[in-house]
Amino acid sequence: MLAVTLTASTWVASSWLQAQGPMPQYGHKPASAKGPRALGLIQLSPKGKARLTPIAIMMDGKFYDAGSYKAAPVPMALDFGIVYEGFRAGASQGVFTITQPGQLNHVWIAEGTWLPAGAKAPEKSKKYSTPVIEDKDAPPVLHRRSDKADSDSGSDSGSDKKDQQKPATPPAPPATAPPASVPSPPSPPDTANASAPPETTKASAPDEPIADPNRPRLRRGKPDSSTRREPFTTFDPLTDAAPGTSSGTGKPDATAKDSAASSAQITFIPAISDAGGPDPRPYTYDVKPAEEAIYRNKMLDLAATQLRAQASAATKEAAPTRKKSSAGKPAGKSAGKLPKPAFDDVSLRIFDLSNSNEPVLVLSAKTRPPAGGATESFEEPKEITLIARTNLEGELRKLFFSQTDSRHLDVTPRMELIDAVDADGDGRGELLFRRTSDGGSAYAIYRVTADRLWPLFEGTP
Repeated sequence: MLAVTLTASTWVASSWLQAQGPMPQYGHKPASAKGPRALGLIQLSPKGKARLTPIAIMMDGKFYDAGSYKAAPVPMALDFGIVYEGFRAGASQGVFTITQPGQLNHVWIAEGTWLPAGAKAPEKSKKYSTPVIEDKDAPPVLHRRSDKADSDSGSDSGSDKKDQQKPATPPAPPATAPPASVPSPPSPPDTANASAPPETTKASAPDEPIADPNRPRLRRGKPDSSTRREPFTTFDPLTDAAPGTSSGTGKPDATAKDSAASSAQITFIPAISDAGGPDPRPYTYDVKPAEEAIYRNKMLDLAATQLRAQASAATKEAAPTRKKSSAGKPAGKSAGKLPKPAFDDVSLRIFDLSNSNEPVLVLSAKTRPPAGGATESFEEPKEITLIARTNLEGELRKLFFSQTDSRHLDVTPRMELIDAVDADGDGRGELLFRRTSDGGSAYAIYRVTADRLWPLFEGTP
C-alpha cells in the first residue's frame, strides 16, 4: 500500500507540474539577437555636415570589423541608404541615413544626412518610426524606414515588388527636375571624379549597389533616384576635424591649435543599425549633486591608491638592479611615503548598464606632478582611466585601471570613453572606448562583469 501511495502521489505531482507549464529559469540570460547589428560613430560638424565611421558589426553573435566586413567593394555596414539611429547613454538622438560611402586616408567612412530626434523629414514631413520586418523568409536586414515604399525601392532586394509599384512613380524624378537631368551626362567625368583620382579606373562599375540576394542588409532608406551614385569615392577631411580624432597629438603648432579648437565643437554620437533588437532605454544613473561628489571623492581616492600601488610595484622590481643605500634600507620602502597625487581634467561618468540600480563609474583624469620631492614615477603627468562598480555594502570594487603617457603608448594605450551603448542587442549596455597606441587608434567594446571588463571587440589600429 505504501508503494501504491507513493506512485499515485508522484503521478499527481507530475500531472500538476505539466498543467502549470515550464518553470522559470532564474539567472538565465535571455537570448539576444544574432544580427546583423552594426555599430558606428556619427561625427557632426558645427556646419551641419554628418559622417559615420564604422566600428563593428555582429553576425551570428560574433563581432567583425565593420570597415572591412563583406566589402564588395563597399562594406555591408556602409551600403547606400542604410539608416543608423544615434544614441547618447541609450537615449535616441536622431537618425543618420547614408548617402555616399567612400574612403578617407584609406579608411572607409560614409557621408549622409542627419535628422535629429523629434524633427520632421523635409520630404515627407513625417517623424521617423521604427519599422517592423514583414517578410521573415527574406535575408537578414538592418534598419529600414517605416514607409512601405522603402521595401519596394530597394536596389538589391531581388524581389518582384518593383513590378507591383504604381506606373506613376517611375516618371516622377524626370518630371520634378527636368533641367537637372539634361546637363548631367557631360558633367560627371570632370566634376564628380575630379577630386577622386583613384576611382577613374572604376568608371565602368555600375551605379547601383551590389545586387546579391544572399547579401545580408542593414536597415535601409529609400534611395534617391535623382542623384547619381558612385560605387565609392575618396573624401577630403572635414575643415573642422578628421573623423575619429577628438583630440590632437599635443604639438604646439598653429594648425594643431586650430584643429583642437574646432574639434571641441565636433559632436560624436554612437549609432546602431538593426532591424530588430530590444527597445532602447537610457543607461544613465541619476544621482544628486551631493551623492555625485561622494562618488567622485571615492573614485579619486581609489585612483590614488592604484597609482601608489603601481609605483611601489615598479620600485620593487627595480630594486634588485640597484644597490642598497648606505643606511641599509631598500629603495622600495620609499614608495610608501609617496605624496597623494593631484588630478586635473577630472571626468566622471556614472551608468546603470543592467537596469539593476547598480552604478558603474568611469573616471578619467590626468595626474599633476607634486611641487617638490617627487620620485621618478610621478615626474611626468599620467593619463588614467579607472572603472569601478559598487557592491552590496556600497563600497567600490575596481574593475579596470590604466595609466599611460605619450612615451608609453606602446605598452599601455590611452583609453578614451565614448559612451555606453547596447552593442550586442541584449538590452544591456556596454562601454565603447577609443584606444590610442603608438601604432594608431581603434575602437573597443567591453562588457562590464562582476569583477572585470570582458572584451567583446577590439579593433586594429
